[in-house]
Amino acid sequence: MDIAMRMNRPTLAAALATVILLSGCQKDEEQAAPAFPPSAVAVFTTASETLPITNELPGRITATRVAEVRPRVSGIVVERVFQQGSKVKEGDVLYRIDPAPFQVQVEKAEATLRRAQAVHLQAEQKAARQEALKKANVVAAQQFDDANGLLAAANADVAIAQAGLAAAKLDLQYANVTAPISGQIGRALITEGALVSANSSENLATIQQLDPLYADFTQSATDLIRLRKALEAGQMMSGDQEAEVQLILDDGTPYEHKGKLLFSEAAVDATTGQVTLRGEFPNPDGDLLPGMYVRVLVQQGVEKDAITVPQQAVQRNNAGQSQVYVVAADKKVEFRNVTLGRTVGTRWQVASGLKPGEKVIVEGFQKIGPGAPVEPTDWDPNAKPAAEAAQTTAATDAKPAEATE
Repeated sequence: MDIAMRMNRPTLAAALATVILLSGCQKDEEQAAPAFPPSAVAVFTTASETLPITNELPGRITATRVAEVRPRVSGIVVERVFQQGSKVKEGDVLYRIDPAPFQVQVEKAEATLRRAQAVHLQAEQKAARQEALKKANVVAAQQFDDANGLLAAANADVAIAQAGLAAAKLDLQYANVTAPISGQIGRALITEGALVSANSSENLATIQQLDPLYADFTQSATDLIRLRKALEAGQMMSGDQEAEVQLILDDGTPYEHKGKLLFSEAAVDATTGQVTLRGEFPNPDGDLLPGMYVRVLVQQGVEKDAITVPQQAVQRNNAGQSQVYVVAADKKVEFRNVTLGRTVGTRWQVASGLKPGEKVIVEGFQKIGPGAPVEPTDWDPNAKPAAEAAQTTAATDAKPAEATE
């Protein structure tokens, strides 16, 4: 037993020496291994800027003027003059009502006027004779007074006859139903041969003025009050120019003509809690029609000293808290909780958590974490992401090989 142990001692010593030697080599290799280089990241440098306060609100297009065409006299419609759906001008003839009865009334009124004028002439001559006799003191005062009374009555009859003739001519004129305003006329609601009445609520057609047009839209009274308080507190400033409004059509395209904000109602709708606002828009090409639903972008102020970051720079944790990666002065990553405001195009407004001049990481999140060293470069919003650029390069390199095959 002792002999065996003596024989194994050299073997054990050799093995132990080998282990020590290998351990020392491993430590030398670990010390000699180079450190990983800092990860390349693209950063966006925050800056204080002035942002317009623009709200997107639902709205509907309405005509600036709407007129229902109604008859002013009763009669049979003998002709429809206008073309349905066409543009008409104020005063254009739309319908013609049978003018024969009104022409007869005009002739009757003219005859009545001529008779009243004849009676007036007779009374005037008699009064003149009585005036001469009175000066000669050969006529009684009663006869003079009677002559003047007859003259006054004749004057009144002439005036009545003249008014009757004017009324008859007006009815004859109203036999031509004209357009009360300029605009686009809709479909005809009656046909030739229909009996229309001046005392009924019957509508012959509808005219709408479509250039310019109104866009009526609503905003929450709470949002409007909050905005006004911020303006009064000096946190925001109103624009120097008249507020402009922009339409977004139903397909998402912006309307090419900008409008102006006209008013906001002083009252709040009790059922919805909304305040109604109105914008006016030019419509030279007739692209807008009454009743269309639109989105309205309205600028209601300007915010001072605002900070924004690209939307892809914002991360969210499991609790929904918004966070960003910030490159500190020592080029190491910091995690920062931020409070977001509204969206401005492709950017988020940061209400709190960032200051001007800080570098926020926009690209290169895959190999970084809090405290990791990075090598920041300015972010180019027009550059393609690395993965997309690599795919494009690979596809470009593969084309000659495919052609060779």
